[in-house]
Amino acid sequence: MGVVFIFAIIGFYLGTRLFRGMAEVANSLKRIPAEDKIASTFGTLISLIPVVLVWAVTLILVNPEQFPMLALVAVLLLASVFIIWLGNVIALSMKDEMKFLMPGRASGGASPAVAQAAGGATPKLLDTNIIIDGRIYDICRAGFLEGTLILPGFVLEELHHIADSADALRRNRGRRGLDILHQLQTEMEGSLRILDRYKVTFAPGDGVDIKLVKLAKAMGADIVTNDYNLNKVAKLHGVRVLNINELANAVKPVVLPGEELVVTIVREGKEYNQGVGYLDDGTMVVVENGKKMLGDTVAVTVSSVLQTVAGKMIFADLKYEGQEDSDDGSGSYSGRGGRRKTT
Repeated sequence: MGVVFIFAIIGFYLGTRLFRGMAEVANSLKRIPAEDKIASTFGTLISLIPVVLVWAVTLILVNPEQFPMLALVAVLLLASVFIIWLGNVIALSMKDEMKFLMPGRASGGASPAVAQAAGGATPKLLDTNIIIDGRIYDICRAGFLEGTLILPGFVLEELHHIADSADALRRNRGRRGLDILHQLQTEMEGSLRILDRYKVTFAPGDGVDIKLVKLAKAMGADIVTNDYNLNKVAKLHGVRVLNINELANAVKPVVLPGEELVVTIVREGKEYNQGVGYLDDGTMVVVENGKKMLGDTVAVTVSSVLQTVAGKMIFADLKYEGQEDSDDGSGSYSGRGGRRKTT
């Protein structure tokens, strides 16, 4: 009876340790990216072909009387482990070239139309400016960007170079970009992938923008940016661009002539007697005869709206030409008509 009890305790202990080990393995597998799992499985299955061939040829050619069977099996097992390991290494190193085998994933060399027809979203390449800008994180968190965000290695290298700059402003911008990348990786697991292997050859003198365009064209990917020049160059090469500035302009409230706004005149305008203020969303408001109200919060009436590539510019007139400093108060723009200054 005592022996049974001892063996029960040992069995319970070993079973608990085994269960914990299996649970740790399962948790580790969950943290492995799906692309790595698929590539590893593919590599293992392909490796079974040479393993079977090695076993078959060896058992046919080797005479068991001249070579002990136990030693032969041991050698074959070691060879099989090595072949499977090698297959996994090769498959993982080629996972970017194997994307066409991964439904629902970004398809490496396909065009955006092919990728979408296959049920997957078009991959998005990030440039340095959009990372430093920071809005990409909020847009991704809100779910407005589908598919995998791809960060090319040369973009990450440029970001590190900026973060190590001797200039304080550039250094802060670079570090902000690295913080944004860290947020994307930690808070939105699986949404960002760093790409170090490319299916396109770059010329020695190619800058980051040209490399991005060439890579996007080779991968059938879109470029996410807020850089006006990169936007133009990419479109000339037939690459689709998702410009965050265009998105920001598209979601700004519509302001029509005749509507009333409340703005604070913060500086003089370029033309005679003009004052300049800004709405809460950063839109510039040029106020005619607003120079005399510098530093004051005033009510204005929209006269015209000018849409430019850089954004929207509003021209307005003072609602009351006789507004004086006694109209002290503060107000804010809510985005629609009928705005009034609060006191």
